[in-house]
Amino acid sequence: MSYCRWSSDNFECDLYCYQSDDGYVTHVASKRVVGDVPPLPPWPIWSGGDGAMHLNQWIVAVRAQHDYVDKAERIPIGLPYDGETFIDVTLGEFLARLLHLREAGYRFPDSVLDDVREEMEQP
Repeated sequence: MSYCRWSSDNFECDLYCYQSDDGYVTHVASKRVVGDVPPLPPWPIWSGGDGAMHLNQWIVAVRAQHDYVDKAERIPIGLPYDGETFIDVTLGEFLARLLHLREAGYRFPDSVLDDVREEMEQP
């Protein structure tokens, strides 16, 4: 299961986080895309009507985003944990790591913290 990927939040995410057999893995990016990546419409994209038309619009948006990212300049982030990988054994350690990385200036969706906290509350 992935908590976030580089592409999360229209490529505004500095982390790739997922659960593995070893624990909770966090890869920290070393570079960021320069400029404003064209945003994707929210998913699900259709709420009735002609879903095929909406799907085609979403496909066009995905292609535009990927074309931009493929050609975009990337610059070093310049923070202390650029390019590092961490493996945390427990959800509590993982949450602490995420909070530390957020405090250090790394970007990732707030929903990642919400998801981890929600998992911690489950029996």
